[in-house]
This record gives sequence, C-alpha cells and structure tokens, in this order.
Amino acid sequence: MRRIALHTRLKPGREREYDDVHATIPPELAAAIRAAGVHGWWIWRDGPDLFHLVEVEDYQRMRHELRDHPVNVAWQARMAELLDVVDDYSGTDSGLPLVWALPPASGGTTA
Repeated sequence: MRRIALHTRLKPGREREYDDVHATIPPELAAAIRAAGVHGWWIWRDGPDLFHLVEVEDYQRMRHELRDHPVNVAWQARMAELLDVVDDYSGTDSGLPLVWALPPASGGTTA
C-alpha cells in the first residue's frame, strides 16, 4: 500500500461549486475507484488549492484503469470545468515527493 500526495488548483471563484459537487460522489465512481485499488482518498482545500492523500495499491495501475473508464471520463469532464489544470490521466506522474514525515510512535495512541 502506498500513500500518494497530490496538489491541484481550482479556477478562480470555483471553490463553492467544487465543494458542492464533492458533497455527493456518484456511487459508480466510488466503486470504480475502489476496484482500481484505492483504499482511501481524502481532499483538503485551502482557497483554490486542493491537497489530496490517496492510499492505493498501485498508483500507476489505478490511473491506467480509470483513464478510459466511462464513469471516470464523465467525472473528469465535470472536474475540467472547475480545475485550473485538467488531468487527462495520460501522464506518468508519481504524486508529490515526500520531503519529511513524523511516523506514529510505536506503542503510542493517536488522538
């Protein structure tokens, strides 16, 4: 399992619309994402900047499997209306490089 961090940016003034669209993710999209090996996906937003954390078995395989999946193609078309830079799933990106981490202390509890 890998954790992949991503950064995307919204077009100016599209923050509210992006939040509204993500209030309900189509069940077919969630199923396709999970079938492609994703165990979890979180998105934080700071103004127009979006920060994603993806827990996935194989990030490149996930992107390859979703690239032409009809439900993802439709979703990405909708996201293209909101994002400053559109992702067509054709690249070989590996996410953001990890610079530093503070792993959980062994035997400790989390709050």
